[in-house]
Amino acid sequence: MINGIVKNFIKKYKLKGTFIVAFSGGYDSMCLAHVLHKLDYDIVCVHLNHNWRGKESLEEAKVCEEFAKSRNIKFYCETLKDTRKTENDAREARYDFFRRCADKYNSQIVFTAHNFDDNAETVLYRIIKGTGTTGLQGIAEKREIFYRPLLSVSRAEIEKYCSENHLKPNRDSSNNDTKYKRNLIRHKILPLMREINPKVSYALNSLSELCMQDNELISKYLTKDIKKAGSIERKRLVRELLINNNIDYDKKKVEKICSFLDENKTSKSGRKMSLSKDLWLFTNENKTEIVKKKDKNITEIKIKKCGEYKFDKYIFKIEKFDGKISKFPSDKELKAYIETDKVDFVLRHRKDGDKIQPLGMSGTQKLKKYLNEKKIPSHEKDDLVFLCKNNEVMWTAGIGLSENIKVRQKPTHIISLREYERN
Repeated sequence: MINGIVKNFIKKYKLKGTFIVAFSGGYDSMCLAHVLHKLDYDIVCVHLNHNWRGKESLEEAKVCEEFAKSRNIKFYCETLKDTRKTENDAREARYDFFRRCADKYNSQIVFTAHNFDDNAETVLYRIIKGTGTTGLQGIAEKREIFYRPLLSVSRAEIEKYCSENHLKPNRDSSNNDTKYKRNLIRHKILPLMREINPKVSYALNSLSELCMQDNELISKYLTKDIKKAGSIERKRLVRELLINNNIDYDKKKVEKICSFLDENKTSKSGRKMSLSKDLWLFTNENKTEIVKKKDKNITEIKIKKCGEYKFDKYIFKIEKFDGKISKFPSDKELKAYIETDKVDFVLRHRKDGDKIQPLGMSGTQKLKKYLNEKKIPSHEKDDLVFLCKNNEVMWTAGIGLSENIKVRQKPTHIISLREYERN
């Protein structure tokens, strides 16, 4: 039965390639990994050891590795320092790990093993938190690169599957600790609710499905532009934004965000508001978006001759000018004609102290001031790609060219930048 559910789920979303399996080694994830392996899909089991329980955590990681090894399944594990942070911090660390694993194995598919009972507990938790009908949609089958094929499968069915297939999952002792809110709901609150309605998990999942249907209908008639939305619409869009980024919220948080948007709706350079450890809300006069904190890329590539160079997620190309002026490229490829007597550049992101001599200017100015004048949002500046000589920028891809390599007589070279496509 579970095999068929997973197979139909994969068919529904037309999933192909390598599947990353978020693998704790517990009943749910071991069931899912076992099913995917039996169905002969290409999977990688990835395990993040939070290291909260010392020896027990290490033993669980070992169980995960041995399970994968015995079945010739690719396995990858990382261990965190024992920082004893909150449940939300732990969740953020896990999802960051899963995204990095997806990049590592060139995949856009991460399976998590959330089940029917998990969804019921999530809906109840959100009722208690007062998140509104948007939050009562529960756990999404698909969000970004994350897929959850076991949402229709109960915890009892999963345990039965593990028993019938002689699997020996990890038993996380912390799952019984009711100081964690989810465990309190699972072990204390839901059992009391079953005295009123023995099928309360089915009722909560039914509520989730009804809210999902209602929200799909409402979304058809609502603006998607948070800056143009009215007060009630804006609050709803803020709630959707928070849910889509796995951020817990309540009425007070939504109202605080709405006030921030109102206060900064005419800002030219933009302002940021912290939403979680690694996420900010950015807004300016033109747009509002979620910004994720990223480690600064300090890679540099020397450009000494014509050819193609892979940098970050881009392909940079420099070639000799063949005498033909072609049509200006699409937004997918940034291009410029230059005049230089020697190919001797560095491709990199920005550094402190960078300067540029913009077209038409007789002197240089600080790159920071130049980008501010171009109204580049602060969180986008570290992603820009620069062609440089020492600490002077020759080309800011997609934004501007230096006076020092502009064409005075005729072009000598063509430079271009495009995002590379994954196989």
